[in-house]
Amino acid sequence: MRAAATRLAERAATKAVAVKICGLSTAEAVDAAVAGGAAYVGFVFFPPSPRSLAPATAGALAARVAPGIVRVALTVDADDALIDAIVRVAGIDMLQLHGAEPPERVAELRARSALPVMKAVAISGPEDLGRAGRYESVADRLLFDARPPAGATRPGGNAQPFDWSLLHGRRWTRPWMLAGGLDADNVAEAVRTSGASAVDVSSGVEDAPGIKNVEKIRRFLAVARDLKLQGH
Repeated sequence: MRAAATRLAERAATKAVAVKICGLSTAEAVDAAVAGGAAYVGFVFFPPSPRSLAPATAGALAARVAPGIVRVALTVDADDALIDAIVRVAGIDMLQLHGAEPPERVAELRARSALPVMKAVAISGPEDLGRAGRYESVADRLLFDARPPAGATRPGGNAQPFDWSLLHGRRWTRPWMLAGGLDADNVAEAVRTSGASAVDVSSGVEDAPGIKNVEKIRRFLAVARDLKLQGH
């Protein structure tokens, strides 16, 4: 755990790209993310997802995470009862709102949980970027993900990319993260094209939906460690 924290400090000093490994559900996958230098680890609380966990299960996994690594709870249009349970027992540091939550709900949950909030915005074209601005005053961080395909049962983790160039040169008042169809083979191009300083991966380090591959986690993190931020 101490070695992982040291790697985080080294990454910050060299301004490498920060990585979030999302949809973790086993101790082995959590340990691989921590050991590989992930800056964020994500746990899903959305029953239609094969990655979904009960708050108590997530809490046991979160306890394995080294200090300094942000533990994120991904929810989708969650009600107050679920948010309260997550805050109470899941041991998380940040909420990720990945549904259709309006800005008012984002502000409400930020106040209710007393935690920072990351708001996901689905992107398929330039018109979607305008919606992101509505959240800059209420969210602590933005996450740009691909709009899910027709018939999808979940808003993310669908192995779908979008046109990364839509983000190139854009400036936001909040830090942001890139998600959607990333893997070890395309993350360098994604960062170069979009200008992202942080990336989020789930399906790109899996053998099947919800089944994380430890070697893929290690490889993704190793590739990301070699990426330096553009313009920083």
